[in-house]
Amino acid sequence: MSKLPLLVVLCIATVAAAQPVYESSDRDGPVFSDIPSTGAREMQLPQTNLMDSPPPQVATQPAPAVAPYTAVQITQPENGGTVHSNTGLFSMAVALSPNLRTDRGDAIAIKLDGTVLPVRRITLQFDISSDEWQMAAKDQVEHQVEVAVVDRAGMALLIATPVRFYVHRATRH
Repeated sequence: MSKLPLLVVLCIATVAAAQPVYESSDRDGPVFSDIPSTGAREMQLPQTNLMDSPPPQVATQPAPAVAPYTAVQITQPENGGTVHSNTGLFSMAVALSPNLRTDRGDAIAIKLDGTVLPVRRITLQFDISSDEWQMAAKDQVEHQVEVAVVDRAGMALLIATPVRFYVHRATRH
């Protein structure tokens, strides 16, 4: 093993401890020590380059966690109820706890007869338009509607139990 790495380690260790370093010679070359011996001379080492430690990072408080949604329910139309509409236009209402957080981009997504409607709602009372009805509704008497609270990316945060309802269209005799 070379003596040079040992010398560097000794120099660093002794400088760090602020002790003098002594150099003497033997048949293999210089010998360094922190203990004076006969014929050893004290070495004058250069000033160490010290840096101040950066100030400790102040831990920032994480943003308070927002309570998750705990309940969502379709209140209109009623499960098993009947909607009277010749055009497909009908009203819906949703109960949600806690309130819808539109400031975070949360919204209500609707699925009618298995088809997700393209427009998300940001209120808890809204209408299904005739155009949405024509696009999504199956040609049958019984229909199913589902709602989900979704985040900005469209990921479902909470899904309501689906509601089955009937549509009654007036006819002339």
